[in-house]
Amino acid sequence: MNIQRIVIPIMLALVAALAFGAVVQRRPHPYASDEPITEPQIFAEGVISTADFDDYLAFTPDGKTVYFTKHRPSFSSGTIVISHFKNGKWTIPEVAPFSGQYGDEQPCLSPDGNRLFFSSNRPVNGATPRRDADIWFVKKTAKGWSEPVHLDAPVNTDAYDWHPSVTSDGTLYFVSARQAEKRANNIYRSRLVDGKYSSVEMLSDAVNSDRHDMHPWISADEKILLFVSEGRPDGFGNDDLYVSYNRNGAWSPAKNLGPKINTQFYEYSAKISPDGKYLFYCHGFGDINLPDRRVSYQELLGIFNSAHNGFANIYQIDLAAAGVER
Repeated sequence: MNIQRIVIPIMLALVAALAFGAVVQRRPHPYASDEPITEPQIFAEGVISTADFDDYLAFTPDGKTVYFTKHRPSFSSGTIVISHFKNGKWTIPEVAPFSGQYGDEQPCLSPDGNRLFFSSNRPVNGATPRRDADIWFVKKTAKGWSEPVHLDAPVNTDAYDWHPSVTSDGTLYFVSARQAEKRANNIYRSRLVDGKYSSVEMLSDAVNSDRHDMHPWISADEKILLFVSEGRPDGFGNDDLYVSYNRNGAWSPAKNLGPKINTQFYEYSAKISPDGKYLFYCHGFGDINLPDRRVSYQELLGIFNSAHNGFANIYQIDLAAAGVER
């Protein structure tokens, strides 16, 4: 018997297994990268970020499932879809079981993954969709997600109430146009007390302004707030991303995330990954990546039918490279 013919393949298999184990250990989450991501890059291009309007991402706590919104080209309405990481890749998205009929957007999972909040124009009573948006949630059950539950006043009003984000203790952050005659969209907070949201407060002027202040994401411990603001004097374009920190119960003055993140186009709906290592955010509305040379018709078709066609997409960057303290 040729011992070498038996031993060498076994040794190679062991080395491969150890190498694979090392990669798994380095990459505990599917979105993790072996190399630093120091510049923004499109996330899961071709599956999650496509030629469509793809935005408003939310990971489950283990990072193995992602919910996001697919919008109509007019950006007027959306549908929440879901993708799972299986066999080393993201699956083709499917419509979330609670979505697909009305305009549903901006999914947000609670830190424990047991509730998923979202905004929707679905009817509260009757069969006619609302002209505005309200905040809803579904609860995890043994059979999957529950039927959607509408949040009552004072969270939802006759104005637009949207883009929810929630802390570990259930405190809800969201956008509302309830004072639109004074301050346009602003960011609000409601504490969960005895299982109910009984009061609402607008965040201080360290966060809010007389502009449109929108798309809050709050960390589980309520220490970091990411949001978007439109047309501030220190901005770089249309909608820019900002960060504010909870310092002993008070929010620090909002800080623009700078030109590495913010551009002349639109940046919005930023979130920190469940492992706290990456910033995910949306970018688009006109940023078409054409080569600096004459292109053929086939090349144009390739660009227009890709994630580089100027529609919104989801981007990823190391949190430290984005200038966000953790």
